[in-house]
Amino acid sequence: MALAEKIAAPGVPDLPTATWTNGWRIGQEVVMSGMTGHPATREAAERGAPLGAYDQTLVVLKKLEALVSAAGGHKHNLIKTVVYLTDIADKDEVGRARRDFFGGVYPCATLVAVQALVFPELRVEIDAWARLDVDLRQTQTLSTES
Repeated sequence: MALAEKIAAPGVPDLPTATWTNGWRIGQEVVMSGMTGHPATREAAERGAPLGAYDQTLVVLKKLEALVSAAGGHKHNLIKTVVYLTDIADKDEVGRARRDFFGGVYPCATLVAVQALVFPELRVEIDAWARLDVDLRQTQTLSTES
């Protein structure tokens, strides 16, 4: 049986009242809970300058990167993301943030619109999976063409 190790990452604290864990490393796999831009989104909203979908997406991707890094990997170990948006019109801004963050090597992804997230200022939530024994910069294309 593989050992499950709880991931502790700077800047991505497990809340003392949480009924979830931010991330687990199980063998070479890293499984992460849905991440949001909170508390940065709340702080920006209180200053009267709420973060848009692009900035929220970058905050979340950096949190996911911090968790994977704490597990011994890097952002190119991310193999799958699920993006939840409160406004599907934000999809292009999310795509732009993904391009800027991943630099052309993208994990598999699902993007869905949802009615709401846990706090009203949140527009984006992302959960993700990573494999520490996979680097998406080192890939080949499988094809059925001869």
